[in-house]
Amino acid sequence: MVIDHLFLSLFLGGSMKFPIEQKFTLTENFIDKYKVIKPDFGFGGLGEFVFLRTYSRLKENGKNESWWETVRRVVEGIYSIQKQHIEDYNLGWNQMKAQKSAQEMYDRIFNFKMLGSGRSLWAMGSPVIMDKGLSASLYNCSFISTEKINENPGAIFSNIMDFLMLGVGVGSDLRGANKIIVKEQKEKENIYIISDDREGWIKSVELLINSFFGGERYSFDYSLIRKEGEPIKTFGGVSGGYKPLEKLHQKIKETLENNINKAITETSIANIINLIGQCVVSGNVRRSAEVLLGEPTEEFLNLKDYKINPDRKEFGWASNNSIFADIGMDFSFVADKTKNMGEPGYIFLENMQKYGRINDTEENWKDKRVMGGNPCLEITLENGELCNLVEIIPSNHLDIEDFKKTIKYAYLFAKTITLLNTHWPETNKVMLRNRRIGLSITGIATFLGNHNISELKEWMESGYNLAKDYDKIYSDWFAIPESIKISTIKPSGTLSLLAGVTPGLHFPQSNYYIRRVRIRKNMPIIDILKNSGYKIEPANEDTLGTVVVEFPVAIGDSIRTLKEVSMWEQLNLAAFCQKYWSDNAVSITVSFNENEGKQIKNALDYYQFKLKGVSFLPNSTNEIYPQMPYEEISKSEYEKAIKEIKPIDFSKMVGIDSENEKYCNNDVCIL
Repeated sequence: MVIDHLFLSLFLGGSMKFPIEQKFTLTENFIDKYKVIKPDFGFGGLGEFVFLRTYSRLKENGKNESWWETVRRVVEGIYSIQKQHIEDYNLGWNQMKAQKSAQEMYDRIFNFKMLGSGRSLWAMGSPVIMDKGLSASLYNCSFISTEKINENPGAIFSNIMDFLMLGVGVGSDLRGANKIIVKEQKEKENIYIISDDREGWIKSVELLINSFFGGERYSFDYSLIRKEGEPIKTFGGVSGGYKPLEKLHQKIKETLENNINKAITETSIANIINLIGQCVVSGNVRRSAEVLLGEPTEEFLNLKDYKINPDRKEFGWASNNSIFADIGMDFSFVADKTKNMGEPGYIFLENMQKYGRINDTEENWKDKRVMGGNPCLEITLENGELCNLVEIIPSNHLDIEDFKKTIKYAYLFAKTITLLNTHWPETNKVMLRNRRIGLSITGIATFLGNHNISELKEWMESGYNLAKDYDKIYSDWFAIPESIKISTIKPSGTLSLLAGVTPGLHFPQSNYYIRRVRIRKNMPIIDILKNSGYKIEPANEDTLGTVVVEFPVAIGDSIRTLKEVSMWEQLNLAAFCQKYWSDNAVSITVSFNENEGKQIKNALDYYQFKLKGVSFLPNSTNEIYPQMPYEEISKSEYEKAIKEIKPIDFSKMVGIDSENEKYCNNDVCIL
């Protein structure tokens, strides 16, 4: 059956036409009920602020979308894609069933029982997807290997830049080191006029890199690139002008010139990838998220030792760095590095390839072509592969039966996105075969505040098995392959703020804290916050006219904090989730104190058989500096702060200046 489905997809082209013509709409009678309901955003004004600041699009009348409008746009986009696919292949569309299904999905998103990724909240149903077909902007995760760098080195790095500029987090490796010789550039110089778009930027990088490997030499004309401060309309943000790209060209040239007549090194590859990430951020095009994966060589482990590599301090921050950790290796040396520097992290590639969920019965090597993962290592990925994520919030459900109903719609949301092809042929070849998705559970610490671990196990096992059943049913309906993997635990981020829960499986630093958010001081939302009594002050760095807003937050007394949860319990919970829920991977950053840092080697010895990836971070709860993003406060301090502010009234909001805001990447925003 799978072979038949794959043949059908490939034979028919597997490609949806744009613009999408089969429009699906929810009935007005249904929508009218939600227009008068106040959404239960999390953490008081913070959740609604994050929504308006990050995911609400400007309408033609200049006002921002309300939550009911955003959910409508997203759900109608999902079902329009389904309808187009079913009609294109004459598979039998049933409008009545679709309307009922869409209404149920709408209700579950509206009430924060599930959420599409932050990327889909912003883009789904908008012209970016429905008209232009930039489906890659819906994907959270990617992995691009440098292993075949000798075939077309420039294309590898330009693809990484393309992914990042579309907001996709990129995992990459250093497998290409020592596989190709860097050459002198040719004497004759051509001129390349860089167009004012994503394609022009990435093409210039490809041409420059290939000029050191036998390609033509170019000088670059930047005159068409829009000026600094002008809007980037398709994805939001403002242009940083041509300077970030010019600097990238200069730095790449310096890096490769240092390698002339030698095999390209791990450091050179890492430099180029990190420099691209720095450029994407500096150009205000997108926040970049990168992870570099490498063998535990001295060169790789020293990439972030800025005493040894001081020149990398300017851009080395652009990636997290993790090693390919072999099962059974001696962790002593690398564990000491992690204890002292917080890096490297660890990826257990054999476990990624060998297992879905890690238990005694599922060693199947079904994912044997996996080569790495995304920046937070919650998704196992082949070279060039993408994955889209959906979050499920168990603590916002009445009971397990309610939770199981959400599984269906979370699955449908994610699977529908796989019906869209990208503009990368090599990526499509992998994704048409794998149809990988990531149903993620978030707010696990919140759930455990009111439930026991046995209940969590029951919810996870029954939910996973149900999702697998739905994958059989709906893959048949769509006439596409079943998904190679379907579940994950992602770190979450701003989406957990919308829903009012803890992020992923992580425990909070404290039960009560001040959350500080940075925004431009000329944004209309500032006046609304001032009128409600929120404390607002200029940012210390104040280089762009930035202010800091303080939000008092209460997590709840029933939820345990990192002061009460040891490094070992955090690892145990990650292994628990890897066993009972996630067949991709579990994203876990383990917080450790000074004494626990000495035990990281022992922890890796035990958990190398139970996890697919893990990173560690020193617990910095005692660190205090001005305008910290999070500052612990007491319950009495929280109650006093709450009394000094009034509920925020966004109803008259004319609209946030979305052309002056940066967009989310992997649900982590520059605020």
